[in-house]
Amino acid sequence: MPDDAPRYRDQPVSFVRRGGRMSEAQERAWAELSPFYRFDVPRDAASTSVHPDAVFDPAAEFGREAPLIVEIGSGQGHAIVNAAVNNPDTDFLAVEVYVGGLARTMLDADKAGARNLRVIEANAPEVLETLLPEGSASEVWIFFSDPWHKKRHHKRRMIKDGFGATVGRALRDGGVLRLATDWEDYALQMREVMDAAPEFERAFEGEWAGRFEGRAMTAFERKGIEKGRDIRDLTYRRVPRG
Repeated sequence: MPDDAPRYRDQPVSFVRRGGRMSEAQERAWAELSPFYRFDVPRDAASTSVHPDAVFDPAAEFGREAPLIVEIGSGQGHAIVNAAVNNPDTDFLAVEVYVGGLARTMLDADKAGARNLRVIEANAPEVLETLLPEGSASEVWIFFSDPWHKKRHHKRRMIKDGFGATVGRALRDGGVLRLATDWEDYALQMREVMDAAPEFERAFEGEWAGRFEGRAMTAFERKGIEKGRDIRDLTYRRVPRG
């Protein structure tokens, strides 16, 4: 990607917004299901930005007090919809920039009767930095985020120096960060970054965490396995605030 690609807060974003039209079902889901499932994010300068004064109040949005799990880069929503269906006493928030994926997430959630799920179209770091109240999330999931495998693009990776402070703000004390990738170089970077983050401690023994049992097997993960790539999980716990 060119160095003059759109930026948020003077930082390169970790995604490229792709074109493509939604299917009729997705268009219908976006129109009919958004009033319930989608949190309409007040914008700053860019189309997926978050206004610094905007706040997502979980208790107000879900109408109850419950643990909140946030998935960053939820894609088509397969993992988070499955989790929401199987954990009705927990609330879930899907953060994604691709409208088609969010439409599919809402459609599948509605079909499954999952009412404990909301979706947000926004740049994830801004959601973690300002939109979510501090300490509001019990867990944050980031599964198979873009590895930006070319070295000159590593600056676009989401998990890089400083990310511990960003995600640590949104997590409650004792909250859990779950990461997974099928790209070895990125896995090593994730581990190095999070091991060095003072906000976190390892919640696993050995080199890598075991596969998170709560993560539904998706076509994306299966494709990586079929190509012979190892899936590496990492789990970190938010240390108590000073």
